[in-house]
Amino acid sequence: MTTAGTADPAAHGPLTGVRVVELAGIGPGPFAAMLLADLGADVVRVDRPGGPALAIDPSRDVANRNKRSVIVDLKAPDGPARVLDLAARADVLIEGYRPGVAERLGVGPEACHARNPRLVYGRMTGWGQDGPLAHRAGHDVSYIALTGTLGMIGAPDTPPALPANLLGDYAGGSLYLVVGVLAALHHARATGTGQVVDAAIVDGAAHLSAMIHGMLAAGVWQDRRGANLLDGGCPYYGTYETADGGYMAVGALEPQFYEEFVRLLGLDGFADAHRDPARWDDLREAVAARFTARTRDEWTALFADSDACVAPVLSLREAPHHPHLAARATFTDHGGITQPAPAPRFSATPTAVRSGPARPGADTAAVARDWDTPRLAAGLPPGD
Repeated sequence: MTTAGTADPAAHGPLTGVRVVELAGIGPGPFAAMLLADLGADVVRVDRPGGPALAIDPSRDVANRNKRSVIVDLKAPDGPARVLDLAARADVLIEGYRPGVAERLGVGPEACHARNPRLVYGRMTGWGQDGPLAHRAGHDVSYIALTGTLGMIGAPDTPPALPANLLGDYAGGSLYLVVGVLAALHHARATGTGQVVDAAIVDGAAHLSAMIHGMLAAGVWQDRRGANLLDGGCPYYGTYETADGGYMAVGALEPQFYEEFVRLLGLDGFADAHRDPARWDDLREAVAARFTARTRDEWTALFADSDACVAPVLSLREAPHHPHLAARATFTDHGGITQPAPAPRFSATPTAVRSGPARPGADTAAVARDWDTPRLAAGLPPGD
């Protein structure tokens, strides 16, 4: 784990020079904006007075790192015009309201594009901008439930397991919004024309299952939990408890990896069991029994130099100290907060955690200066 300091301005990342307006919200919108900021974009978060945020100290809200913040009351008479002043100078705007809310507030796509036809307007919702559920409330678990992805996760004799809010909000939501924004930004720079990006978590979460749908159509995936190669149905692709209550993750799918796995585990008589599903129950029982004979650290040491695809299941606090992750500086420390470092990595335009979480309203004067919107700070009636 490395300690991040103030980055060289020339090393802000490949999106240096891109301006992003983020209309404050929670969840996938802020994370998408953080990713753009990590990549070097100048992200200005428009916070509302006393607006919604995680119920934590703002100085520890990592999703707001590498950003700057201004406060605008969109319900005040001059509030929408202040945001439109920013949109006029931006490349991208991100909002995560329910459909129609941004329009009612006066900062919808039509109003923004009237000021800036090149603007990429990114919309982050769970259900999307249209459809029967578009105006309904929901959360990550609601979205992944309808797409079939939640139903794939967990043991067959238990309720589906919740993957925190990583699969829907951040994988199906934030990452697809960022992909869409970057694609639209490329188009805008080539043509001078902006557009609206409708990023719905249901769309992204469904898209993530493309390979599984192909396997289902080919007859090599069963439409039920715990019955397939990659969902816990296979005894050499799963997790097992150790003597000390820890867990080991096993992914010995290929024959050469499986051969090394059973050899190091000391399972005599199971060399060919992976080829015979009728023996999988016996194999699972034998593997489970072996893992309970030693601690997680002992098994970790045993498999450390092998290609058996076996790894310890680490906690959030343990992960930054794993030798491989430490060597790659996968985690970093900034302002006393251990957090994932920006990803992916770039050879010519390296990224960094340049600043800690933006404090609401703390950057109004600087943004007004840098974006040439002096009335944002001065409190004078904004205009074109």
